[in-house]
This record gives sequence, structure tokens and C-alpha cells, in this order.
Amino acid sequence: MTRRSATVVVIDGFGIGAMPDAGVLRGSDAHADTLGALTTWSRRERGRSLHLPWLSRLGLGALRPDLAGDLGVPAIAPGIEAVARRAALGYPGADSFAGHQTLMGADMSHVTLCLLVERIVAVEQALRADGHMVERLDGLPLLVVDGAALVHDNLEADPGLNWNVSCRLTDLPFEDIVAIARIVRSVAPVARVIAVGGHTDRPLAEAVREGSDGAIGMDTPASGLYQHDGLQVLHLGAEVDHGRQLHEVAARDGLDVTLVGKAADLLIGGPELRRLPAVETDRIMDAVAGVAGSGLVVANVQQTDLAGHSQDPLAYADLLEYVDERIGEIARAGGPDDLLVITADHGNDPSIGHPFHTREWVPVLAARGTAEPGRSTGRDLASLADIGAGVGRWLGLPDVLAVGTPTELLLSEENAR
Repeated sequence: MTRRSATVVVIDGFGIGAMPDAGVLRGSDAHADTLGALTTWSRRERGRSLHLPWLSRLGLGALRPDLAGDLGVPAIAPGIEAVARRAALGYPGADSFAGHQTLMGADMSHVTLCLLVERIVAVEQALRADGHMVERLDGLPLLVVDGAALVHDNLEADPGLNWNVSCRLTDLPFEDIVAIARIVRSVAPVARVIAVGGHTDRPLAEAVREGSDGAIGMDTPASGLYQHDGLQVLHLGAEVDHGRQLHEVAARDGLDVTLVGKAADLLIGGPELRRLPAVETDRIMDAVAGVAGSGLVVANVQQTDLAGHSQDPLAYADLLEYVDERIGEIARAGGPDDLLVITADHGNDPSIGHPFHTREWVPVLAARGTAEPGRSTGRDLASLADIGAGVGRWLGLPDVLAVGTPTELLLSEENAR
């Protein structure tokens, strides 16, 4: 008997409007709207709507009826059933790591935004207890460990979301950098502690600067670490029950599980998981098209998020239109036992005036091939975790995820009552 399959494509940074609490961190974010910004830009600069026929066909226009005319003519697909919803993020802030963990069913509610200065004494004590030499750089709330590694606020994400441990590989081997990062992780309340090792001729201290809202860190792009070969990075996430996440539960139940793109880097699991890391969107969508319909596939399209960080609506719009075309290819190939879910992990409004993620609702577009076409809009989901739980229900998995309500993703609001 053929088992059902599920393919989840996360369009990184694809928000569809500010959540009610989006302005708490930055007042301007109360008006964040990634989809709205892209449609406005396309009309103004290209004189045409965004060309998103497949996302429209799967219900994106139903979620934003005010923008339906700016998304292009919906694709004609009589053999596809689709249900569209919005989802709240279900975790604090707006972060890819936390978003993917939540999507897979992990509880990230304990993660907090916290600058290093707020816990710096505890970090110093933990490092010294492990035998490390620790001092503050020029009296700043930034630590120099063993005369080489810097412990600092991450300046590339929202202030207080992540901390970094950065070091030149000529000063310490990467395993020593990771060991320092693990000690920091043990006392850090933030989503991620990121160990970064690389090569540069500049002293890292020269790239230290002040960020937003009191953050003090090293400007990693300015340090030169990204400009040379041999960069090594390890993300140490907040502690969660990875064994009760969707991908691990599916693998234990005998399903083939494939993680594509950044999902292969962000999701933790055993050696039975097939990992296809990539950054280029065409490579990611090629990989998804090649494995969709077989077990569980979780993919992340990262370059949309990078375009948001760069405040580049042209790049974002072009990428989104390409992804739409490839989603159509995958949707047409699916049968009644093949679930396709298009969603996101947060927003990244390219017009908001800063390079950080934005806290927005995300789309949940669920579809399958069927002889009975239809499209309707379901109720909002309270968390990304409800998507993971719903996928688990579709796959008939026996285990319950750590968090998430197992929603019938293809059941319309009218039929759910």
C-alpha cells in the first residue's frame, strides 16, 4: 500500500502582513508587509503586477484580497485542491532557526531577546570555571577569551536574538572555538549561539562596533571572515526536544526524510536524514522537484530572505516569481496522496528601512492533486507548529510532536465546522 507523502517549502522571509505585536521591538514594524511592499514596488517600478499565478491559485490572493489584483491571473489547474490559511509565528521575535524548530514541532517559547551585557557576568563565570582566560575588550560588554575569541552580540539579526563566538582560525582551531561556544550556550537564553571561524589578516577587534538598541558586536562582513575560503560556522540552538520534531518522528516511522537548502543546516537529526544543502534557488527547487512525492521533504528557499536583508525588492520579486513557476511544476506532478505546503518562517520587508527580519503572519498554502478541484480559506493557525502537526496527521504518524495542534490542512473552514 502506497504511503502518503508531504513536501513543505519554506519561502524564507515571506511575510504577508504585520502580526499584532510586530511593533513592540521597532515601532515601524507595526506596518511591516513583505508581500505588500513587493506588489507596490512591482507596480511602481515595473508597471505590472507580480507574476504569481500558482501562489494565487493556491490561495494567496484569498489571504490578501486587497492585493489579489496585484498577484497576476491565477493559474488554471482543475485537478488541484487547495486550502489557504495564515499562521502566526508561535515563537518570540522573528528568526529562521526558531521558525524552523517551531514548524517541526519544538517548543521555542522559552527563548528570549537578550543582549550579552544582560548576562555577561554569568558568561564570564562559566568560562572561567572551565579554565579559560576572560577579559572585556576596552571596557565594552564584549568578551575576549584566551586572548583570541570574541564573544559578542550578533549584529546581523534582531538585537538580542543571537550571540556569536568569533575567532580567526590562525589563532584557535575550530574545535576550540566550538568548545567556547558550547560553554556560552549553556548559560545563554537566546535562540542561537553561533561559532564562527575563518581567515582574515585584520584583528577582529578592529571590526567591533555598536549596533541597534545597545548591541555591541563584531561586524562579521567588515571583519573579512566572509571574504576568504575556509569559513566554518556551527549554530548552537536553544535546547529543544529534537526527538519529538516532525522530521525525526517521520524517520522513526520508516519514511524517507529529505532536508533541502538551509533546512539541512537548521534541523537537527540522525544520520538517516538525507541532507541536500544549497543556497542557490534553482538548485534548491531542482532538488525539491526531484524528491517531492517521496516521504517527507522539508526545503528552505533562502535567497528571498537574503534579498530582504539587502533591501532589494527587485531581487526578491524575481526570486519569488521563479519559485512560483517551480511550485506549479511540483503541484501539477502531485497526486491525491501527495501533500504540498507552501509557508514561511517570518517576514523580511525590503522596504521597511532596516536589514532585520519582520514579525509577520505567514501564508499556509496546502494543496494536493485531486479529481475534485476547489479552493477555500481556512481558519488562522496559532503557530507554525500547527503546520508540522498537521503534516504529521496527514502522514499518519503515530507520535505526537512536542507542540502543535494537528490541523486538517486540506479541510476548509466551512467543512471544519
